[in-house]
Amino acid sequence: MNTLGRTMLTTGALGAAALAYSAGIERKRWTLRHTTLPVLGEGSRELRVLHISDLHMLPNQHSKQRWVAALDELEPDLVVNTGDNLAHPRAVPAVLRALGPLLDRPGVFVFGSNDYYAPKPKNPARYLLPSARMKRIRGAQLPWGDLRAAMTERGWQDLTHQRHELTPAGTTIHAAGVDDPHLKRDHYSRIAGAVPTGITLRLGVTHSPEPRVLDAFAEDGYDLVMAGHTHGGQLCVPGYGAIVTNCELDRTRARGASTWGRHMRLHVSAGLGTSPYAPFRFACPPEATLLTLVPRSQEPSHQYVNAIGGPRFGADTKVR
Repeated sequence: MNTLGRTMLTTGALGAAALAYSAGIERKRWTLRHTTLPVLGEGSRELRVLHISDLHMLPNQHSKQRWVAALDELEPDLVVNTGDNLAHPRAVPAVLRALGPLLDRPGVFVFGSNDYYAPKPKNPARYLLPSARMKRIRGAQLPWGDLRAAMTERGWQDLTHQRHELTPAGTTIHAAGVDDPHLKRDHYSRIAGAVPTGITLRLGVTHSPEPRVLDAFAEDGYDLVMAGHTHGGQLCVPGYGAIVTNCELDRTRARGASTWGRHMRLHVSAGLGTSPYAPFRFACPPEATLLTLVPRSQEPSHQYVNAIGGPRFGADTKVR
């Protein structure tokens, strides 16, 4: 066999191994990220916020359901769900099993496109072409109304074009959200305006972190916006990161914490699922995040851990 043949054979073998790993191992490597964000006023007590996003749940994904339910052991003060919970018409009971004990804690949510519409097969190359991404491919309608009813009956607040004040763990939070910008269902004007005084945290929530929405939250003085949608890039290049974000957000912000403007912080979850028609993750494990919100004078940090266990990637490092 000549050199070219050996190279092609090796490349093919590596590609097959990477595909097997991304489909069979990494997409089920449930990971918890710990992040500390300095967004509170001086003298404020720490607030523990659990960020869950992009479950893309199928009825038979039992390990995902068990892992998410176990996150209740973290005893968060607030749970924020940034949408895309469903991937199947009969997945509502599975989502409720996953969120189960967390629904007894204070929580807020908005929905994403895959709460409203079922996924359909797509050419993966379309995500690399902006013009192709603009063409929406929608499946059948999903029972998002049933999921919303179950969440609100348990006490979670639907922030879709709503503003609410919450007091988890005695901390006063003004929270507001928009419908999914990816579907152009966002109407920020419905929640626009100055936030009342005497608020410890101004929290914005959106599914897709579109810059037009982030700019609007920043202009109104919000401290933190939480979003999902990007899957962290889903297929990432080690040392380079996300290739695409499937929205107008730049790829360097596809996962984790960053600053937006002079005052506001942004946190984007890489999420816990994938489309059933693209069940792959590479260099981007499925994740939930426990955010510890602290006064602005403290240093930000982040850390990965396996499930509820100990550190996996070493000591805390600063985020952008």
